[in-house]
Amino acid sequence: MSHMLQPTILLLKEGTDTSQGKPQLISNINACCAVVDTIRTTLGPRGMDKLIYTAGSNSATISNDGATILKQLEIVHPAARTLVDIARSQDEEVGDGTTSVVVLAGELLKQSKQFVEDNVHPTIIIKGLRRACQLAKAKINELAVDLSAKDKAEIRKMLERCAATALNSKLIGSHKAFFAPLLVEAILHLDDDQDLSLIGINRVPGGSIEDTVLVEGVAFKKLFSYAGFEQQPKKFLKPKIILLDIELELKAVKDNAELRVEGHEAFVKMVEAEWNLLFDSLDKIAALSPQIVLSRKPVGDIATQYFADRGIFCGGRVEREDMKRLSIATGAAVQTTASNLTSDVLGTCEVFEERQIGKERYNFFSGCTEAKTATIILRGGGEHFIAEMDRSIHDALMVIKRARAHNSIVAGGGAIEIEVSKYLREYSRTIHGKQQLVINAFAKALQVIPHQISENAGLDATTILNKLRQKHDQGFVWYGVDILNDDICDTFESFVWEPAQIKLNSFTAATEAACLVLSIDETVKNSSSNSQIQRPTQAMRR
Repeated sequence: MSHMLQPTILLLKEGTDTSQGKPQLISNINACCAVVDTIRTTLGPRGMDKLIYTAGSNSATISNDGATILKQLEIVHPAARTLVDIARSQDEEVGDGTTSVVVLAGELLKQSKQFVEDNVHPTIIIKGLRRACQLAKAKINELAVDLSAKDKAEIRKMLERCAATALNSKLIGSHKAFFAPLLVEAILHLDDDQDLSLIGINRVPGGSIEDTVLVEGVAFKKLFSYAGFEQQPKKFLKPKIILLDIELELKAVKDNAELRVEGHEAFVKMVEAEWNLLFDSLDKIAALSPQIVLSRKPVGDIATQYFADRGIFCGGRVEREDMKRLSIATGAAVQTTASNLTSDVLGTCEVFEERQIGKERYNFFSGCTEAKTATIILRGGGEHFIAEMDRSIHDALMVIKRARAHNSIVAGGGAIEIEVSKYLREYSRTIHGKQQLVINAFAKALQVIPHQISENAGLDATTILNKLRQKHDQGFVWYGVDILNDDICDTFESFVWEPAQIKLNSFTAATEAACLVLSIDETVKNSSSNSQIQRPTQAMRR
């Protein structure tokens, strides 16, 4: 019987590269593990920093924040980009734990790799990981300590401890006793909706870290000014403030403009009309007797001199965010016209003054009656240092915000991971089949957090983990890594506290990322457009 050659069927355009099956899945897992290896050394209080240098723009970033590092690395591998996405989502949702979530996702994939090599179907692994995640989250909710019934002083203390824990692993960790109360004070100025954009952060290089100041109100750099500005008063007590979004200067004639007027008198009338419009607006503003006039748009030299003659402080080109915070803090309504102005649009604060901060002049509006906003002016040695301070403070503010919203906390230092790991390991012994192995693998993966914290602190990670397992088996729920004494301790008693929300989000994001990578069984690369399509398995489509 003669065998006929089957004709080649061309489905994809020439030059398209496809790879599929088990080798493709293992390749994706290896790519993710390579990303994790890059940032795993940044985890914990003794984590190292990374310096990322971009040759094209000649810029450098020094950071140990997982989301910042992954964003700067510009990872192009399509599967590994999943880890970048979960770091970003963790940063935006809860602020802290960006390195932890990536390290945990990488370890889940590493534990799953053995199952893939042993021909366990990815659907079974995914099902097991999701079940383990649900069990882990339920256990966290069960273990979390709810402090919502406590009085205000207790809750404030709790927020400070959460902030100090978040700052522990940052560049300014040694100054956490200074920054934690300051950042909690800033958050407590906000409304219940806790909009962090209402906390302004300004950077002024120079001075020591502890020269950083919190303004209970608004502060921003001295505005662009014209002649006459120096004649204006620079300090007021309980001033009336008016906020505008109008231009208070004569409009310059644009290039190549052509005006034709009949005779000299018509020209004079035209010029006078423009002056009259400006002075009419200025007179209407001055009629309200404000001491401070600020505008989003330019305030020209004529207006500056006009206000100086009347003892009024003025400034133009105020940033949109600063104007928004000023309006909320002082109670002033931003006006888009000078017509029909009434006294109820004015705002006030206790003290306005212009002060020197380092090399910069700053305008301070403090003691605001409405006080739903605050400003932090950061001081420090150099630009890179202050930029990392800014990122650290953002993370701590997000943690305080979450803790304030939920009031439930768990102990840090790897304590919660070891306890949940113990629970999952015990649970896995009560079930049968491959799910038992997958849930046990999830339990093993959780131990990577205390292991990496110990390793980054230069400790013997195996010894520390053995001690932790022993303590947790004896019923000591909150024992974690003690990097100060190179041992283990009750991290709840040591006030290493984290909002339970961070852990819940971290476990969910890491599991979903691992499941997404495991669900990809084929990559199609189109060489002409450089686009890559990754085909999910049945588990992902379901």
